Amino acid sequence: MDFASAAPSVVKSIKQRDLLNTWLRLYARQQAAPAIWEYQPARLEEELSDLIYYTVDNSPATPRLTIQSEGTRISRAYGHTGKGILLEDYVGLRLAPFVMPVYHECVARGLPVYSVAEVDDIYGRVVAYERLLLPFLTDEKVSHVIASLKTFCEDGGFEIKNLLRGNDALPRPKLRTVIDRELFHRAPGRIAAADVVEFADQPGGPDITAEIIELN
Repeated sequence: MDFASAAPSVVKSIKQRDLLNTWLRLYARQQAAPAIWEYQPARLEEELSDLIYYTVDNSPATPRLTIQSEGTRISRAYGHTGKGILLEDYVGLRLAPFVMPVYHECVARGLPVYSVAEVDDIYGRVVAYERLLLPFLTDEKVSHVIASLKTFCEDGGFEIKNLLRGNDALPRPKLRTVIDRELFHRAPGRIAAADVVEFADQPGGPDITAEIIELN
């Protein structure tokens, strides 16, 4: 499975961007994914229904992820909760080829992975399924992953119950990216170091003067 290189701007959901920006601020300190206990986004409680926490077992040749969350909104899309279950067993043989490579890429790269797929609800309405994966390290290995899962339908309402199991149509991947560029977060309204700002007198003729200051 091929993954495109992307900057954080590839993520369109405002709430997912907030989650990513918190991760980026922690990443920027040592250019490495943070520990799970350091990650405390603002208003986290508001997002918990769309988040799934996983632990990662790196001892097998192919890492294994175990679900640590239950009662999430996305569990309705799969038809049941999955706490304590291996992710590959939870999604099943039919969906594993579409799901597992995305998680494995996140673990292997230690970087956020963002993907979009289209699925059909039980009434045939097209639903965009947006997944943002954030990795976290322990002893320099990815030990945890947090997934933010969002669903969106241009037609408005849709049926989330059994969304990923309720029909024979498989997910249609539209975008698979590793966020490996511009791995920093610039707060809105701030001037970055080394930006050049020019100050000029009011317009008034050929004698206008200007001063250029470089910010470091």
